[in-house]
Amino acid sequence: MKRHEALFSLLIACALGSTAACAQGMDIVGSRVQQHANAVLALMSYSAVPDLTSSSLSISNQANGDPSVRMSQLGGGFTVSKRLPLYLEGAIAYSRYDPVFVASNGTESRSLPARWNSLSGTAGIGWDFPITPELAFRPIFNFSLGKVASDLQIARAYLGHVTDRQIDFLDGGSLNAYGLGGAVMLDWEHYRENYEVDVELRYSDIELRSFGGSSAAVEGSASARTANVWARWRAPTGLHAFDRPLRYVLEFSHSRYLGSQADVLGFDRLTTLGTGLELDTSGHDVFITRVRAVLRYVFGNNVSGVSLGLAVSF
Repeated sequence: MKRHEALFSLLIACALGSTAACAQGMDIVGSRVQQHANAVLALMSYSAVPDLTSSSLSISNQANGDPSVRMSQLGGGFTVSKRLPLYLEGAIAYSRYDPVFVASNGTESRSLPARWNSLSGTAGIGWDFPITPELAFRPIFNFSLGKVASDLQIARAYLGHVTDRQIDFLDGGSLNAYGLGGAVMLDWEHYRENYEVDVELRYSDIELRSFGGSSAAVEGSASARTANVWARWRAPTGLHAFDRPLRYVLEFSHSRYLGSQADVLGFDRLTTLGTGLELDTSGHDVFITRVRAVLRYVFGNNVSGVSLGLAVSF
C-alpha cells in the first residue's frame, strides 16, 4: 500500500473445517467448539495483517460440505512526506464464518448451522529510515481490535434447558479480541517518466487474544505471522483520459503464512498475479488523484481464485 492510497477488496472463501455438537438432551461431540473459536481468530488474522495476497483471496470447496468463509476489507497506508517520514496504515474488515455443528444423544444426530460474524480493525504507525533516495527501511507498530459474535440459527426447542457453557457461546455468545505486534519493511520506489516501479518486502507478526464478551466460556487465540513480497509496474498505454495518460498496471505478490493462518484454510502460501488500468485525475480539481482497477488471479497449495480490486489515491 503506497502513499495516500486506500484499497478495497472483496473476498469469498471456503475453509476446511470439522464438526462439533449441541442440542436439547444431546452432548457435544469431540469438544470442537474451542477449536472453531481459535479458527475464527485465525481467520481474523488474515485481516489483521495488511497483505494484498490474502485480501484478494477467493476459494471455493463447498462440494465437500466444508464451512464457508466470507471476508471484505477496506484499508490503506501512506507516508506523510519526505520531510516528515511518518508512516500510517489502517484497515477494517468484516468476515462471516459458517461452520455446521453436529448434535448427538447417542442414537440420533442433527446438523446445527451456526454463523459467526467478526468485525476487526488494525492500525499501524511507523517511520521511514532512508537507506538511499529510493529505498527506505520502515519499522511499524500494529494494534488490532475485533469482535466475534455467534448466532445459532435454530429453534429454541432444540436447545431446551441445556446449560453447557460452550452451547451458551454458540447461542448468541461473543469473543472480543485484541492484537499487538508489528512489522518491518523494505520499500523501494523507482519512479521514471516512462514507468514506475514499487517493491515492498515485509514481515509482520501480530498476536491475537480474546478478552471479555463470552470468553469465560470459550477462549480463542491466534498468531498472525506473514512474510510477503509485493511489486507493481505502471506505465502509459499511449491513450489519454481526463487530460492525463492512461496507465496499465502489472502486479505480483507472494505471501508465506507462518502463524495460525497456515492451518485454518489448509495452505501456507499464496501467490497473486494482477493486471489492470489506472486513471490519473490530478489534472482536474477533484479530491481523488488516481483511480485503479486490477483483476487478480490467486493460487496456492490446492487452491485458486480470482478477485477484482479497486483503489484510489489522494
